Amino acid sequence: MSTLIKPNHIGRKISRIRELRDMKQEALAQALGMSQQTVSAIENSETIEDEKLAEVAKALGVTVEAIKNFSEENMISYFNSFHDNSTNNGQNAAYPIYNFNPLDKLMEVYDEKEKLYERLIQAEKDKVEYLEKIIKGK
Repeated sequence: MSTLIKPNHIGRKISRIRELRDMKQEALAQALGMSQQTVSAIENSETIEDEKLAEVAKALGVTVEAIKNFSEENMISYFNSFHDNSTNNGQNAAYPIYNFNPLDKLMEVYDEKEKLYERLIQAEKDKVEYLEKIIKGK
């Protein structure tokens, strides 16, 4: 079976993950604080610096390892496993049986992280409000 993308073409992997997350280049560019053209250049690059890859992974809500290990074949096998499980109770050994959806788990982690940031921001607001009261009291 031939791979649909070069196995180590990081830019293509970033592009596919972005598409699977239903994110446009413009949205990724905005999250990274760069132009859409720069994101396009990254997605056309076979390699990317580790620091930039970490920023892209964070913006996509995935790990660096998830990008590096991404392959179309893995995704095809993963999605086919749903079809096989529904038609033959998962008795086909050619495809792994998943008890959870990795994308759902990824979104749970992303949501938890977002809630953590919200709590952090609220804590900072509370601290500023407290300090303002102290200053007004003097």
